[in-house]
Amino acid sequence: MKLLTPRLFHVLLAASVTLSVAAADANLGVGAKPVTGAEVILDGSREMLDAKWTYWQGPRFASSMPIKWKIVEDPVDKGKTVVQTDDPVAAGGKYGTADIVTKKPYRDFRLHIEFCVMNPRGNSGVYLQNRYEIQIMEGDKTKHGMGAVINETESPYHAFAGLGKWNSYDIVFRAARFKDGQRVEKAMVTMYFNGQKVHKNVEINQVWGGANSGVDGGNDKGKGITDSPQGLKLQCEGHDVRYRNTWIKELDLKEASTDF
Repeated sequence: MKLLTPRLFHVLLAASVTLSVAAADANLGVGAKPVTGAEVILDGSREMLDAKWTYWQGPRFASSMPIKWKIVEDPVDKGKTVVQTDDPVAAGGKYGTADIVTKKPYRDFRLHIEFCVMNPRGNSGVYLQNRYEIQIMEGDKTKHGMGAVINETESPYHAFAGLGKWNSYDIVFRAARFKDGQRVEKAMVTMYFNGQKVHKNVEINQVWGGANSGVDGGNDKGKGITDSPQGLKLQCEGHDVRYRNTWIKELDLKEASTDF
């Protein structure tokens, strides 16, 4: 029997680590495959858009069913289709007029979503529980900018792949916790942006943007968070931002941690 030399041991160990990292990376970043137990909620088809999404009928809602967002050709991977944030009533940045939200509500979850900003200053947003916005805003590197937990963190703009390219957010979200109707633990999020960890266990204080932005936005100036699961929302602001390959897995996070 051939003995395992120290050199061979280290070669095998390095190979094992490489394979482990590759396996982990398969569920992070652009093109990530759904983890076990995840539900695909956006695949670029009209059928799935209509089956799993609806409009958020908030105070500024101005559109009508069926959803007016378009199914268009993938600008990068030709021959495939994606969803485009295109609804005429949102022209001029009128958020809340034509945002779409999943029909199913979620409490704690892991989310993977891919987006492509087609034009300079292109603007949309991913709303966790239809409350807390993870910003999509090309050219903005502030706390209101790309990849920021809006107004809560700085923008990790360095991770943005650029215009006309696919980007991804991988998120673990834990909803706020309540006791006797009072919030005792804030919502929390950890996020990878194009495979780079950019936020870890960030506590989210409130809903920003007012009543037209999301659920509880008009409740005590966004600080009156209520104890209710809500759908995942995508924002329409009259800009050409496209989405594909979106999946979500429900979780039950007992401890106040969202780290992957």
